[in-house]
Amino acid sequence: MSIPQSGGGPITSHDQLAGYLEAGCKPKDDWRIGTEHEKFGYCRDTLQPLPYAGERSILAVLEGLRDLHGWAPLMEGGNLIGLEKDGANVSLEPGGQLELSGAPLETIHETCDEVNAHLADVKSIADRVGVGFIGLGAAPIWTHDQMPMMPKGRYKLMTEYMDRVGSMGKSMMYRTCTVQVNLDFGSEADMVQKMRVALALQPVATALFANSPFFEGKPNGHKSWRSRVWRDLDPDRTGMLPFVFDEGFGFEAWAEYALDVPMYFVYRDGKYVDALGQSFRDFLKGELPALPGETPTLSDWADHLTTIFPEARIKKFMEMRGADGGPWRRLCALPAFWVGLMYDQTALDAAWELVKGWDAETREALRVAASVEALQAQVGDIRMHDLAREVLDISEAGLKARARPGAGGMIADETHFLNALKESVETGQVPADELLAKYHGEWDEDLTRIYADYSY
Repeated sequence: MSIPQSGGGPITSHDQLAGYLEAGCKPKDDWRIGTEHEKFGYCRDTLQPLPYAGERSILAVLEGLRDLHGWAPLMEGGNLIGLEKDGANVSLEPGGQLELSGAPLETIHETCDEVNAHLADVKSIADRVGVGFIGLGAAPIWTHDQMPMMPKGRYKLMTEYMDRVGSMGKSMMYRTCTVQVNLDFGSEADMVQKMRVALALQPVATALFANSPFFEGKPNGHKSWRSRVWRDLDPDRTGMLPFVFDEGFGFEAWAEYALDVPMYFVYRDGKYVDALGQSFRDFLKGELPALPGETPTLSDWADHLTTIFPEARIKKFMEMRGADGGPWRRLCALPAFWVGLMYDQTALDAAWELVKGWDAETREALRVAASVEALQAQVGDIRMHDLAREVLDISEAGLKARARPGAGGMIADETHFLNALKESVETGQVPADELLAKYHGEWDEDLTRIYADYSY
């Protein structure tokens, strides 16, 4: 999850809220790609989740990255809770999931090099201290009681709030992982078209990247349990957002939506002030119970925007949030999939043409079906397998049109990063299908074998 935002002055006008979002508009030549991925760490001898501190711990990994690879520390309350270097940062999810939030880069080649270097660095440190990391959408065996809590004030507040608003919030926080990509927009109209395509096609990403068929030691009946968890987290801040498809949607409509999302906190003097369930609208009037008489800054607004968790999200850029964390190859495939759809206008128009006739019920039904059946899902006459094939063709065409070479010009474009997804479309099998086949076959229902076979 996001680190505290900074650099915003006082909010003196309501127009600044939408203006903050609109300030993210960039000319196409300045569009960048930011890839984020999370992974579970565990002790190799016990297969238990990593504690924060100790010889085999999250702290040991962070210190190794700091001391051996030149990352600068980020501290909270005297604890090392993150790192930053060259526009990227490493942060901790509530249960110790280690997240790389990559720098904004120009090509998939660069973002994949970044992912590869990060995972190699993490593995070198993990091997030294006897820990491992694995890419899955949900923790396959661990219970909630087994999970540590990272020493971040934001997470303590959120944990206490989750049971008030849904049944699976703590499962999301402590036992799920995702891979996502952050993309730019050129104008309000461009943002609107991209956001609509992003939400409508997020179920296709959920299906192609489905990688969480186990929970608490057994199959859970879903190929993406992570996606299932998000449906019972907090209806005020999650979902497929039908209003995005209404006429007149734009930055102002997003700001109004965000104002109605209950607050979690305000960050002051290095500490998180409890504002659970309170209203940012009251904050604008100086009537926030947590800070009576005080009005917000743009940094507070930026922080609040990080507490909204729909399937796609706007800040000063757009986040694609529908995919499970997974194996190494798919960490590069996710940004390639969305860049191909979003960064070439012909591809974006084709994607919109494909989805513009769907209503809110269809989009939500696809989301649910994707979490259960992945590529075998069907909603009405829409077969997910056929839809994924068509969307992947559009994405590939978009990457070809971008024609961004790599490896000193030896590689013509970015299309090869889609190969893992093309294999899934050819076979109809996604990572969850492979995991289930191994569980019922060679693993003989011994789920502990997932660690040896699928760790980075």
